[in-house]
Amino acid sequence: MKRFNEEGAPLSDGGGDPLQLTSGGPGARLIAEMPKAELHLHLDGSLRVTTALELAATRDVDAPRTYAEMFAALVWDPHPTSQANLLRAFELPVALMQDAEALERVTIELIEAKASDNVEYLEIRWAPLLHIQRGLSDAEAIEAVCRGRREGMRRTDATVGLICVAVRSHPPEDNRRLAALAADYQDEGVVALDLAGLEAHYPDPLDHRAAFEVAAAAGLRTTVHAGELQDGGAGVRRALELGVPRVAHGATAIADPQLCADLRAREVTLDVCPTSNVQAATFARLEDHPVAALHRLGVPVSISTDDPTISNITLSEELVAVSAATGLTLPELWRINLHGLDVAFVEPDRASELRARFRRWADWAPELAPADAE
Repeated sequence: MKRFNEEGAPLSDGGGDPLQLTSGGPGARLIAEMPKAELHLHLDGSLRVTTALELAATRDVDAPRTYAEMFAALVWDPHPTSQANLLRAFELPVALMQDAEALERVTIELIEAKASDNVEYLEIRWAPLLHIQRGLSDAEAIEAVCRGRREGMRRTDATVGLICVAVRSHPPEDNRRLAALAADYQDEGVVALDLAGLEAHYPDPLDHRAAFEVAAAAGLRTTVHAGELQDGGAGVRRALELGVPRVAHGATAIADPQLCADLRAREVTLDVCPTSNVQAATFARLEDHPVAALHRLGVPVSISTDDPTISNITLSEELVAVSAATGLTLPELWRINLHGLDVAFVEPDRASELRARFRRWADWAPELAPADAE
């Protein structure tokens, strides 16, 4: 956890970066090589362009047939639009992922891609009820991703948790049934229930309280998407009423000092995705993103890509870009990275093993240690 002085002000992680954090520089290379944890990652935002081309051709889906055109369809505008517009980016991937083979394949490929970026722990989330438009049952939409997880872990050294996403616009009873079904797959890697969707039109997550109660009673962890609108942190505060230990996004909490204090006191982590937040117009520029300010206030944060294809970014690239834009130092990035393991939805013993492995690796990179480390 962040340390504070006698007046309650947060202590800096110390010092400027001794390595240059520019693309291709030694600092960026260090970030690329370091073991990483990623907690906020959507399956349908991670579809490879070549896989999309094959799925479109073999599933008879009306979609681009050249690489350049498919790239343009899947990779979204890097400049601010709106959350509603950004959510349109998922329409084509979801249409292409309507059978078990496609879901399993995309899961395997995502795990392999993350492993190639040295992401050793990741949580993949998807909304099973969006993948039943061509005959799959909700159970089959879960089982396919579970099989992909198992095979992806077999091919790599990654540890993977799965998060089933309920959709804000769906009837509460449908989401309650999804929560009960998801709980049946805990032995297959399903670790949590999430709620996502168009926040402006469906602002109150408490409409789906029953789903969260079912999930928690069955032993699933919970998280909620909130804070993708500039609403002074109101969406984040509503999410806290569900008792979640983590909020997906949530950086707009910076507008409310009392909310930040509450997040710190409750040790609720914000799983922020800065590049995605700019695309959704939550913040106008990466330089405006408050991830550094939140971290230095003692608000727990993790950093993820959200949708690596839609945002056209790897986690290593995200960390380099965020550092360059916000001033987060290498020690601060490393501390945030380790915190991801502290709050990961994974068995404590496995989290301890991962933490020990991360720290053994960091012994060879003293630049990651804070300047005031003992």
